[in-house]
Amino acid sequence: MRSKTVTALTRRALIGAGMAALAAPALAAPSRRVALLGDSITSGYGLPASQALPARLQAELARIGAPAKVIGAGRSGETTAGGAARVDRAVPKDVDLCVVALGGNDLLTGADPAQVQANLDRIVRRLKARGVTVVLAGVQVPPILGGAYAQGFNGAFARVAKAHGVLFLPDMLSGVALNPRLNQPDGIHPNAQGVAVIARRLAPLVARGLSAR
Repeated sequence: MRSKTVTALTRRALIGAGMAALAAPALAAPSRRVALLGDSITSGYGLPASQALPARLQAELARIGAPAKVIGAGRSGETTAGGAARVDRAVPKDVDLCVVALGGNDLLTGADPAQVQANLDRIVRRLKARGVTVVLAGVQVPPILGGAYAQGFNGAFARVAKAHGVLFLPDMLSGVALNPRLNQPDGIHPNAQGVAVIARRLAPLVARGLSAR
């Protein structure tokens, strides 16, 4: 009789443990959602999805205790003008925060800094109107170039961040750009190690933005 009772208890315990195990992933799923609006760097050009910025940023957020689902909204070749044109359809409606990481292609094509600023301003305005917290990730002209264009281009990001009071990373590619150890053979797109550096730099700002909501 006792043996049957023990067996029944054991069976119920195993069933309970199995149900808990099945429920665990759902309970552990992050409730916050973050979008990355960017270009080929944020979309993971030349890298498997597991090493691209959305996955690496998601892992880094979990590591620092700010779990969130990170959604890639990047597109190769995207400019600030393209981002401004597609922000409403590219960034999902239910995200809590969006990292705006555009400008690299504008720099490569010598875009007018005033237009870059206007595009960024439009993007940030649209996101804030939707109640989305914004982290603006800037791109800087390499110091070797300098001059008036560099001042205007670099300042475009800072002025938009200040005008809207958003969290701001002045140079997302600092220490990564032009570093052969952190870039793919084309010298433009970060490799897995370079992406990891960017993710570590972005994660604390994203965490701050999420905690402030």
